[in-house]
Amino acid sequence: MKITSTSCICPVLVCLCFVQRCYGTSHHSSVKVTRNQTKHSEGETEVHHRPKRGWVWNQFFVLEEHMGPDPQYVGKLHSNSDKGDGSVKYILTGEGAGTIFIIDDTTGDIHSTKSLDREQKTHYVLHAQAIDRRTNKPLEPESEFIIKVQDINDNAPKFTDGPYIVTVPEMSDMECTGTSVLQVTATDADDPTYGNSARVVYSILQGQPYFSVDPKTGVIRTALHNMDREAREHYSVVIQAKDMAGQVGGLSGSTTVNITLTDVNDNPPRFPQKHYQLYVPESAQVGSAVGKIKANDADTGSNADMTYSIINGDGVGVFSISTDKETREGILSLKKPLNYEKKKSYTLNIEGANTHLDFRFSHLGPFKDATMLKIIVGDVDEPPLFSMPSYVMEVYENAKIGTIVGTVLAQDPDSANSLVRYFINYNAEDERFFNIDANTGTIKTTKVLDREETPWYNITVAASENDNPGLLSHVTVGIRVLDVNDNPPELAKEYDIVVCENSKPGQVIHTISATDKDDFANGPRFNFFLDERLPMNPNFTLKDNEDNTASILTRRRRFSRTVQDVYYLPIMISDGGIPSLSSSSTLTIRVCACERDGRVRTCHAEAFLSSAGLSTGALIAILLCVVILLAIVVLFITLRRSKKEPLIISEEDVRENVVTYDDEGGGEEDTEAFDISALRNPAAAEELKYRRDIRPDVQLTPRHQTLSALETIDVHEFIKQRLAEADLDPSVPPYDSLQTYAYEGQRSEAGSISSLDSVTTQSDQDYHYLGDWGPEFKKLAELYGEIESERTT
Repeated sequence: MKITSTSCICPVLVCLCFVQRCYGTSHHSSVKVTRNQTKHSEGETEVHHRPKRGWVWNQFFVLEEHMGPDPQYVGKLHSNSDKGDGSVKYILTGEGAGTIFIIDDTTGDIHSTKSLDREQKTHYVLHAQAIDRRTNKPLEPESEFIIKVQDINDNAPKFTDGPYIVTVPEMSDMECTGTSVLQVTATDADDPTYGNSARVVYSILQGQPYFSVDPKTGVIRTALHNMDREAREHYSVVIQAKDMAGQVGGLSGSTTVNITLTDVNDNPPRFPQKHYQLYVPESAQVGSAVGKIKANDADTGSNADMTYSIINGDGVGVFSISTDKETREGILSLKKPLNYEKKKSYTLNIEGANTHLDFRFSHLGPFKDATMLKIIVGDVDEPPLFSMPSYVMEVYENAKIGTIVGTVLAQDPDSANSLVRYFINYNAEDERFFNIDANTGTIKTTKVLDREETPWYNITVAASENDNPGLLSHVTVGIRVLDVNDNPPELAKEYDIVVCENSKPGQVIHTISATDKDDFANGPRFNFFLDERLPMNPNFTLKDNEDNTASILTRRRRFSRTVQDVYYLPIMISDGGIPSLSSSSTLTIRVCACERDGRVRTCHAEAFLSSAGLSTGALIAILLCVVILLAIVVLFITLRRSKKEPLIISEEDVRENVVTYDDEGGGEEDTEAFDISALRNPAAAEELKYRRDIRPDVQLTPRHQTLSALETIDVHEFIKQRLAEADLDPSVPPYDSLQTYAYEGQRSEAGSISSLDSVTTQSDQDYHYLGDWGPEFKKLAELYGEIESERTT
């Protein structure tokens, strides 16, 4: 079988010979050789014989994008067994068989029924076979062949990444090929192996003469030397890609490249003017901004950054300049206060210079500029000016109302020199301790001050001009209250002092300290002492440690809770002020039972009784017995008094002038309650006697004491003075009177019954040694210790 094909591009008959395989020893097949005949002018035909070969030409070609009304002829299948009688049937299978490609089963002609696109599918693989139409048996083995889609130029070049945005520095040095900007690439879907359909050439349609493009590589370069961004910043370049090597009839595509020139520091800063003038009022605050100045720079970004400085001028020490990084302006600030009356104008030379320099363009410099600024100081009506920024004054506490604390002074700084008035800024809820003279500025007290309550006062004094009260100035006045010794010292706290029953003489049982509300100068050093006016305390004493503390010491040994469980010790404390103040306090000392090491065991008398083995019921019973016994004693005494015989039985019964007198009298002051003359004459007992105390006629000397003396003396001294006057005043009771007592006669033969001269008995024995006998004799030692304590007390 042979296959033939025709093509409009290559009209060559292609024969596909199927090698007939032998399925038996008697069946043979031969391969026919297709002859190409060429006719000559003479009418002769030259026959060329193709030699038999072992391979098969198995390709057909079909044009893509066929748009004709009839199916496109592809080729022809032919078998050597085909005699032309229609007995051979041709069958086509494989890709597109029956849908895209159809075959005439009698003639073997193959046609394409659809328009094909090579860019979608480049070839199709099919299988052909010739069979006997009557028996359906294959006349030859199945043969495979390929139908290739022939390419035509039906795809234009495309830029897959466009449009492009790219930047290039301005003032780029132009070399022989220019500064490379960007490389663009276009793709063509046509077959690059067939013809020039996919051969692309680049050209520039827009952007000349600034840029150029390489026709083969698509590299875009700058075409001009030193392109200036300040002259033109943005460029739009259109690049075209054309296939067929740029020939006429080729397809083309284009893209846009947006090119921006980036800035470099090639422009120095420039001030728009060489001279400026600025008005600044003299009332401008120090540290405030008073003006702005700016130099222009054609560059952008960091290339336009600059710093400002004052290079010279008479206002260098008065003004300063800083740079605002956002606005690139020079901010002029005030360093010192202005005074129109002293200086009315200043001159400054200001320079602005780039911060970031590019040495490639140093030949375009210098990258700085200078200008002159004249500052005019404006005259304004200023508020009064105090002589000091703040005042500190002192006043003693307890000073009289109206005491002068100090004086503030403010003046009008203007040439008018207006009068100034003063006042204190008080809040509505503030307590007013001071006032100020509106004309002189003298501050005085309005209340008595107490340093211990408020040691320091801060007030604000305002001053205004009479001509313009709205202009105010303020100053702070601090008033320190000085201390005077007006608070006596007192104990630092309430002390709980305990003395052990087994204490020894001279033993320290507690240490006390004192405090003083006054300042340190009028407080310590504190002195501790006992009141000399009181009798000496036989139980405890006080020792000043000379370090603002004092120790409480015992005077005797052994105390008993059953005898007395609480003692009181009055003490005196004086401070180191001038004059010194003192106070009295009473310390409470409890008697407690302690261990040998000094630890307190108990401090209640009930506990002692309980330790002896007495229960609560027993204690109540003992108490009831004591109450009943006392009632019986009182009843007995009352009955005896009711049966007492009269003082004198009869006038004749003198009985040696002895008078029974059972009245104790009214004390020292009652000198008439007992008339001792009854001892001399018993009859005098019946007479009605009156007090013989007579108020003496003594002319008292009036006391004259100045007011200053009364102010300086303290209460303690005042009471002592009045007590001494009362003791020495004979005009107040008890009155002194002379009492004559009866003479008892000669010395009596009877001995004295007084115990003052009694000899020492065994009761004076010291039982302290019982404490050393051990715990078994502890209770016995405590009992005898109490007896000794009672004796010594």
